[in-house]
Amino acid sequence: MNSLMPTPPTTVLPFVDPFGFGRAACDYWRDALERSVLYMDVMRLRGNQYLEHIEQTKPSVLGFETEVLMDGRELPRPVNYELLRIEPPEGVVTDPQMRPFVVVDPRAGHGPGIGGFKPDSEIGIALRAGHPCYFIGFLPYPVPGQTVEDVVEAEIAFLRHVGERHPETCEKPMVVGNCQAGWQIMMAASLEPDLFGPILIAGAPLSYWAGEHGRAPMRYTGGMSGGSWMTALLSDMGDGLFDGAFLVQNFERLNPANTWWHKQYRLYSRIDTEASRYLEFERWWGGHVVLGGEEIQYIVDNLFVGNRLSTAQLVTSDGRRIDLRNVRSPVVVFCSRGDDITPPPQALGWVRDLYEGVEDIIANEQTIVYCVHDTTGHLGIFVSGSVSRKEHAEFTANMDYIDVLPPGLYETTVSSAAERSDAELIERDYLLEFTPRTVEDLDREVQHRPEDDTRFATVARISEINLGLYRLFLQPWIRALATPEAAKWMRRMHPNRLGYRLLSDRNPLMVPVPVLAERVRAERHPLGEDNLFRVIESIVSDQITRGLNAWRDLRDSSTERLFLDLYGQPLLQALVGLGGDAHVHRRRPGAEPEHLRFIERRQAELREHIAEGGHHEAVMRALIHVLGGAPATDERNFKRLRTSRSELEPAASLADFKRLVRDQFFILTLDHQAALEAIPALLDGQTAAQIDDHLAHIEHVLAASGELSEHAADRFEHIKALFAQARPATPSLPSPGDAGTAPAAAVKPATATAARKTKRAKPVGGRAPEGGDKS
Repeated sequence: MNSLMPTPPTTVLPFVDPFGFGRAACDYWRDALERSVLYMDVMRLRGNQYLEHIEQTKPSVLGFETEVLMDGRELPRPVNYELLRIEPPEGVVTDPQMRPFVVVDPRAGHGPGIGGFKPDSEIGIALRAGHPCYFIGFLPYPVPGQTVEDVVEAEIAFLRHVGERHPETCEKPMVVGNCQAGWQIMMAASLEPDLFGPILIAGAPLSYWAGEHGRAPMRYTGGMSGGSWMTALLSDMGDGLFDGAFLVQNFERLNPANTWWHKQYRLYSRIDTEASRYLEFERWWGGHVVLGGEEIQYIVDNLFVGNRLSTAQLVTSDGRRIDLRNVRSPVVVFCSRGDDITPPPQALGWVRDLYEGVEDIIANEQTIVYCVHDTTGHLGIFVSGSVSRKEHAEFTANMDYIDVLPPGLYETTVSSAAERSDAELIERDYLLEFTPRTVEDLDREVQHRPEDDTRFATVARISEINLGLYRLFLQPWIRALATPEAAKWMRRMHPNRLGYRLLSDRNPLMVPVPVLAERVRAERHPLGEDNLFRVIESIVSDQITRGLNAWRDLRDSSTERLFLDLYGQPLLQALVGLGGDAHVHRRRPGAEPEHLRFIERRQAELREHIAEGGHHEAVMRALIHVLGGAPATDERNFKRLRTSRSELEPAASLADFKRLVRDQFFILTLDHQAALEAIPALLDGQTAAQIDDHLAHIEHVLAASGELSEHAADRFEHIKALFAQARPATPSLPSPGDAGTAPAAAVKPATATAARKTKRAKPVGGRAPEGGDKS
């Protein structure tokens, strides 16, 4: 390489180059040439890796050994999905009695495995926490004729099998749905809610019309292409198959600076250290899969354009309505403001679509928790190691707590233990806290605009018209001309696929690259970052990135303006049938008469149970009342309460505990004052010692999260007063001369015996006085 780029002798340089510019230039150009050769070699390896990957029968980027438990192709309604059991790596032990953990990967153009392709992943975190883990993946080509409904039914069958494998635990599987898999899992959970434990949907779009002006360019794609007829055209050209590379291409167009420049320049500028990370990611990013034409058409028509999932308008082929209000498991929504594919409004807007207020959520017995990250991108939500070690680790560690959260809407935040004043009370590096929210609070993230609903409803109508015209006039011709071989060549010639193939060893022009790369590595002359020309290179790269970002912003703002003006025209809206006042173009399930009647019946049922129960109900009602007065709660109270419950009531199941928490929460929400006034009646028959014991237990649980707030402390004083009302009056001792009374000595043994009978084990993690039953 030195023969190609000679370096001037150092003895001459001081005289001809007093400032060292010549030497710096020669060093830079030598380094630039070496980096160019090494960069092309990495591109060659990327192409070889791509060809090797797509030629596999079951390509996947999972970083763990697996065992196939169920093959979806053998189901009554066959699909190209599989249920895999993750085998723990060496040194990691899982407990079969812990809650099973199931990860479902997205099938949105890329192959499976992204949820577990490295140790710091969703699966890796769950394995280290001791959970038995399962993975639902897929094959690169669909089974002919499979539908979205078939896939949902297959996932239901897989979850049923996972539950049957763990009969010894009463805790249902925790299910993680990434991106596109999130809405599939929610559809499955609405059809078979009893199979699911807590559900975590990460970066999953559920409300497709939602979005913030200036920050959600992808939601305009359907309108700017005239609807879903383009999807039908590409599927017909593919002989009934839709190439996932088109979906990947749409993702890449969102950020042209990263696609066309920054990602490649980052590799080129750090070629000595970046190659392995780059190749690892490209193995997944380039693993394009194929979807069935019927599948993608269903998705685009009903979800992306029609937005029928979040408004309970989808009905299965056998007549079952897919209503997300049927989901009975807690739902954790994890999204990010840095995500341009699934921004927070699209991840959270379904709550706004389905519910008029938090009272609706509570009446439907749903627990919805959302966490909004500030910066990470779409892939970072379920790929980033830092996100996995923080947010995903906390979600996994606290799923039991989330599983018994009272119904309602909560925002959760993850804070560093080291930055808190009560760090000594926190067991791990982070603390998960929950703050009750209202639908109005959620609107700050969703930013719902009714006028936008009308625009997107107009797009949906025009899409139906255009699709009908295409099917009438063009589709018969396209299908007549399409052949399997032509479709295969069309997929091969797609720019996203062709780029990998052209830079592989199958291209004869790449033959000299590995030879040159080997020589460069043997005589590498890396350049320091302080080289003047290397600094100039970095500045030029930044300017290119800024220029492409400016072009992207101009493109997106122009597209948005055109969309809003075009589909906001009253004449166009009237022409497609949206001008009449009697027509409701967006269904609001939460405001429908039958739903309002359901809420009234539920409230009437709860009013009948306000004064029913015993000391368990009294203690739980008191705890919920006190914690409800705090600005936020976290997992420490729950852990201490559950530990106490397991020792005091070992026969009680988690389901009983969860039912107790939820019932008392409902009663307090329905009529707070009457629920509190009934506490003394619930304690009727308890001795003074038992009542003192219950109070001590409540105080023990509350102390887990440190000092109570002023509001919560006032509520606790109120609880003490209510418990004091329930204390039985102390009988006065009879005088020796009274007739018909027993001597005092005869009373003491009986009292001592009662005290021994009510003595219970004290909870782990703190002292509990001796006494009677506790919650």
